[in-house]
Amino acid sequence: MGAVMHPSGTSEVPRRRWRGRLQLILILLVVVGPMMLATGMYKLQFWVPESRSYHGELIGNGQGRAELGVSTDEARWQLLVSTPGDCDADCQQLVYLARQVQIGLGRDAARASHALAAGQPLSEAYQARLAREYPQLQRYALELAQYSRAAGSLKGAQLWIVDPHGNLVLRYDARVKGKDLLNDLRHLLKLSNIG
Repeated sequence: MGAVMHPSGTSEVPRRRWRGRLQLILILLVVVGPMMLATGMYKLQFWVPESRSYHGELIGNGQGRAELGVSTDEARWQLLVSTPGDCDADCQQLVYLARQVQIGLGRDAARASHALAAGQPLSEAYQARLAREYPQLQRYALELAQYSRAAGSLKGAQLWIVDPHGNLVLRYDARVKGKDLLNDLRHLLKLSNIG
């Protein structure tokens, strides 16, 4: 069968092919276009909103608790206080804050834990206080060589939000406000299906 000729002398088959190719291109643009746009926005950092909804420093490099120098298999969200030295006043304030935030989670409190990782042995007086006032506080030894590589130029005690897979999510220093920390953790728990 040959091509159908219209009175105007044009062929219907080439027109259908052209229309089919145009439809295929449009479908590909609809499917692949948004992915290409999102990749470009991420790589080139354009049209990225300046505002943020969290208060700490976002750790987006895939760094985990193990790279920080802490060995544990905790499978819940964790408020981890780290200090390369003894637990000074800032460290003690963050330990207190971590416990208060966990309590502040209310019915979600069982989804999180609080912990302290210290690079040096704690004083006997502070160990006794922790045993008396913080019975659920998990304590870990901090591998200082790994911690210094992971923490870089960070000085003093830090508080980290760690997800159930052991990934570091957010970091705070001793100036953090308890309400900001609680709001960040609540937001993460709301979005999370794990832990």
